[in-house]
Amino acid sequence: MSTLDASTIKKVIVACDAGMGSSVMLAGQLSSALAPYSVKVQHAPVNQIPDDADVVLCQQGLVARAKAVKPDKPVLGFTMFLGDPVFDKLQKAIRDGGDLEY
Repeated sequence: MSTLDASTIKKVIVACDAGMGSSVMLAGQLSSALAPYSVKVQHAPVNQIPDDADVVLCQQGLVARAKAVKPDKPVLGFTMFLGDPVFDKLQKAIRDGGDLEY
């Protein structure tokens, strides 16, 4: 397992495959939650993750593809679009300035 100093996180990407509805909604919710910490949240297709992403969030089934596209970026997989523990883990690390394990 690796760690990232969460105080360095300025941009989170919610990556998806197709459809984009649920992931766009998730990006909006996370954007509101992380705005007080000056963290931008954007949506992108999994094959087009921007170079300036600090953390990538995607459904568990897309983690391998996201890591193949951006092997140097932390990728966190989730199973539920609402209430998944990974979202709380990310927000807590950013809020508290601790390390984010991935």
